[in-house]
Amino acid sequence: MPPVRVIVSNRRARRDYEIVETVECGIVLLGSEVKSIKAGMVSIAEAYAEPVGNEIWLREMHVAAYPHAGHFGHEPTRPRKLLLRAEEIKHLVGKVSRRGYTLVPLSIYLRRGYIKLELGLAKGKRKYEKRETIKKRDMERDIRREMKG
Repeated sequence: MPPVRVIVSNRRARRDYEIVETVECGIVLLGSEVKSIKAGMVSIAEAYAEPVGNEIWLREMHVAAYPHAGHFGHEPTRPRKLLLRAEEIKHLVGKVSRRGYTLVPLSIYLRRGYIKLELGLAKGKRKYEKRETIKKRDMERDIRREMKG
């Protein structure tokens, strides 16, 4: 597996959602967007993906304007098409059409010079489930600390 450089990750998504499965996909980007993303000027905290026809689009991902782009810049929160195989799209659309599932971006990273997005099929957690997850993580941390020291 080639080395991967994570540019940004969505830590809140793993806290608020139970990730059922993940898929790697490409993103259709403009040149100034590529430069901004490689410089780390991107946020996926509010982003989500949704099926539109036979395609999946990423919405609300904020890519800051690249300062050297001049008037060839881009709109920061424009919808961006995700590049997936037809079978993957059908599978995800089938899952999302069920109640309670959503598509959440988990991370953006570079693989072999290409910008990739890790997309998660997620089911929302309830408040008590979030508390249980935090409690379990704290207990595991305490156990590791005791074993170490």
